[in-house]
Amino acid sequence: MSDTLIIGGGVIGMMMAWQLADAGQRVTLLERGQCGLEASWAGGGIVSPLYPWRYSTAISSLSRWSEGEYPRLAEALIEATGIDPEYRQKGLIYLRVEDEALALDWARTQHKPLEVIGQEALYAREPHLATGHHEALWMPTLGSIRNPRLGQALRACLIQHPRVEVREGCDVQRLMIGDDQRVAGTLTAQGVIKAGQVVVCGGAWSGKLLAEAGVLLPVRPVKGQMMVFNPVAAGLCRVEDPLLSRVVLCDGRYLIPRGDGRILIGSTLEHKDFDKSTTAEARESLHASAASILPALSELAPEHHWAGLRPGTPDGTPFIGAVPGLHGLYVNAGHYRNGLVLAPAATRLLSDLLLGRESFMSAQAFTPPGVERKAALAG
Repeated sequence: MSDTLIIGGGVIGMMMAWQLADAGQRVTLLERGQCGLEASWAGGGIVSPLYPWRYSTAISSLSRWSEGEYPRLAEALIEATGIDPEYRQKGLIYLRVEDEALALDWARTQHKPLEVIGQEALYAREPHLATGHHEALWMPTLGSIRNPRLGQALRACLIQHPRVEVREGCDVQRLMIGDDQRVAGTLTAQGVIKAGQVVVCGGAWSGKLLAEAGVLLPVRPVKGQMMVFNPVAAGLCRVEDPLLSRVVLCDGRYLIPRGDGRILIGSTLEHKDFDKSTTAEARESLHASAASILPALSELAPEHHWAGLRPGTPDGTPFIGAVPGLHGLYVNAGHYRNGLVLAPAATRLLSDLLLGRESFMSAQAFTPPGVERKAALAG
């Protein structure tokens, strides 16, 4: 029997497993498909909330800790697996920010380098941007990571870890709860799997699983469609001289450059339950947004178009901690658009709780709902 059973093999679940195993625990990780191929694969990999000044202090604290951890994390994964998750710290350009004063005030409070740059400085950094921008906000420290490769590296790290058992293709049917309201494991398609404690890291599916246990966790799927362009293959630029070098955010849409010259455009926000299909409407909208930011992409067909399901919550705040009323059950889910952003901090916070260690901040703001809420709502 493992010390900890983790349900969900996304970046959150995999980082949880890695941290607990490195601390000496025996960990079993269950994933109904293959690890790292849901929202963790589908996202963009910007290591910051899109507009960080619009989030709560608690989210800002998690984000700040994660941003400081990512360079070390990327190096550790390269050393352990030989897979480079391509962490790049080249900054972010914000175009047409309506609440600029609020952004600058937030930056002063958080001691973040954020400044207004003029037209000359803007186009010196990114000469291929659409003309007509007279100024922008510039955050030089922001980084990005190539999330599919991050998932590959984490999976490889766990598979070779002596204290981790990874079970893929293992669909969890329900939690095993005793008369003493203690969670002792799960019933799966492969049989009963027991553990001293259970952590639900199931992303958009977490609410469905916990509902069977009487916990009304308000985590719902929010579809996001994205596309990627390959201007190098089209002969529009060279890897050494790319069309875009920095993340650019404009009117809620973003372009993310990769090290091989590819450029991602994202993303839509759609409430379509668990539907992951792509649509022509989104394709046209994303392409129009990409061309409005970087005109060279206007005549270039996207190389790939996909969709993923974010684990949305009512206010974007994740649930991290013990489930009140059910002993031995914990949750780390509901990170919405910021799963990759917050993963190192969110997993460290819960790992510290499980291991009885003092952590870098309190988890009180992220407490999951308990079983008693179902009875209250029913009444």
